[in-house]
Amino acid sequence: MNRLGFLLLAGASLGLAAQAQAQSQDDYAGMLTYLANSRIDGNVLSGSSGAVAVNMAAGDLNLQANLHSMAIGKTALASVSAIQKQRGNQFDMPLHASATLGGQALVGANGIASINQASGSGNTELNSVVAVLADQGIRETTNEAMASAGSFASAGGQGTAGGLASPGTRKVGVEASALRGFEGVLQLNQIAGSSNATENQLSISVQPTP
Repeated sequence: MNRLGFLLLAGASLGLAAQAQAQSQDDYAGMLTYLANSRIDGNVLSGSSGAVAVNMAAGDLNLQANLHSMAIGKTALASVSAIQKQRGNQFDMPLHASATLGGQALVGANGIASINQASGSGNTELNSVVAVLADQGIRETTNEAMASAGSFASAGGQGTAGGLASPGTRKVGVEASALRGFEGVLQLNQIAGSSNATENQLSISVQPTP
């Protein structure tokens, strides 16, 4: 092979390498976009009945929990206890993040549905349901009593790699086609972003029918 042929071959190889690198970077950027978007869609859980618990996270270092506690009896007692903490973690904040509930999700469903959906980093989400069927009758629960039942979530004390994120878009939403005809208890936490903490807590005490 003469020198000119060798140079042409080397130039072609370098061009292919640059193209492969650009393709790899594009794929990586696309993967990062995918990791910052979560969506519940289609006919997911449509027509379901009973207790449903869903945890969906796109990103890093997200904490999620769905806790249900129920008791039946003359002196029945039920409680839940949860502690979620994150400290000293380093993570990147996505420029764009979204969490969406759409399609025909949970259409015609009934019962208890607890859903945590997060897109981003360093978020905590908690759903808790406590239900008691007892002869003690209906008892009123104060805010202080509910707080002492043991639900705590914290996303504080965390750092971001590279400082603050550039301005971007963060959005959550429930499309009009979802949840139609749902009956029962619905708990929904949706987060798009970083270092957020959300919680839904429900406590019910009911006296049985004679």
